Amino acid sequence: MGPCGALRLGLLLLGAACGAAAEPHSMRYFYTAMTDPGTGLPWFVAVGYVDSEIFVHYDSTARRYVPRTEWVKAAGAVDPEYWERSTQILQSTEQVYRVNLNTLRERFNQSGGSHTGQWMYGCDIFEDGTTRGYDQHAYNGRDFIAFDKDTRTFTAAVPEAVPTKRTWEADPTYVDGQKHYLEETCVQWLRRHVEHGKAELGRRERPEVRVRGKEADGVLTLSCRAHGFYPRPIAVEWMKDGAAQHQDTHTGGVAPNSDGTYHTWVTIDARPEDRDKYQCRVQHASLQQPGLYSWEPSESNLVPIMVGVIVVIVALAAVVGFAIYRSHAGKKEKGYSIAAAKDGGSSSSATGSDRPVI
Repeated sequence: MGPCGALRLGLLLLGAACGAAAEPHSMRYFYTAMTDPGTGLPWFVAVGYVDSEIFVHYDSTARRYVPRTEWVKAAGAVDPEYWERSTQILQSTEQVYRVNLNTLRERFNQSGGSHTGQWMYGCDIFEDGTTRGYDQHAYNGRDFIAFDKDTRTFTAAVPEAVPTKRTWEADPTYVDGQKHYLEETCVQWLRRHVEHGKAELGRRERPEVRVRGKEADGVLTLSCRAHGFYPRPIAVEWMKDGAAQHQDTHTGGVAPNSDGTYHTWVTIDARPEDRDKYQCRVQHASLQQPGLYSWEPSESNLVPIMVGVIVVIVALAAVVGFAIYRSHAGKKEKGYSIAAAKDGGSSSSATGSDRPVI
């Protein structure tokens, strides 16, 4: 994946180091159901994020929708019935996913094995006030179906999703509910959450940047690691003679630390005689100006370089998520169903409109 490669289905990467431009406020929910999660792990997990910070969680073991940040527990952050209502919705969704997985295995002519159903939905608010909503599904790490709220249609990514597309598009009530959730309800809840969580979400932690080098077989591998920064958006790139080098770089994405901050790394292979031409440039909201960092051989030779070992696996209760690269997804058809998730004006931000059926 290049420095700004699109995040695809698979392991949930909450972002790559591909741009320090201000990101929108975002609220995203990731649901994952697994036929074979492994010993001791829940088979169904749902997590919610605001600006890439987890704030709510549900799994099939505890079967309760619970807060994961202090600000969402504060008075006024949610309505009094929020937690119980959301718990009931997720309990219903959990049972529907059990049926859905069986239906999908039939659709794909799969008699056994380990299989995963995934769902991601949410909304963004940009600096200019415009919004974006998305709702899409995957099966076994591949796109399945997505909802386009502007055209009010569904895109079937594989032939097996065509029956779902036809059924969902035939139900105008469901389509209207999806569109309303993405354009209205989700945005309202996101604004509410950002307001209540602004002290936490608005903090700034400067990255600690370390540059190291290791020469082997006539190749100098330079590594630039940024650690301990917040918020998540960051741009880390290698420069040669002042020009950004993207094609020859490798990154591990942006990974969370246990203290709520993040880390990332970017490496590049260079000719040893060109070492003085390279600098690592770091752009982050905590820095007034981009920082430039060079390798000092006398210092970095003291410790062997660690290249490529910090790969981000955001294993939030076994969630294997998939990231947005376009629109959204929808509702009902024999098999892949998801419980009703909206209750009018007091709709839980944990769920959108009626949960889809595949």
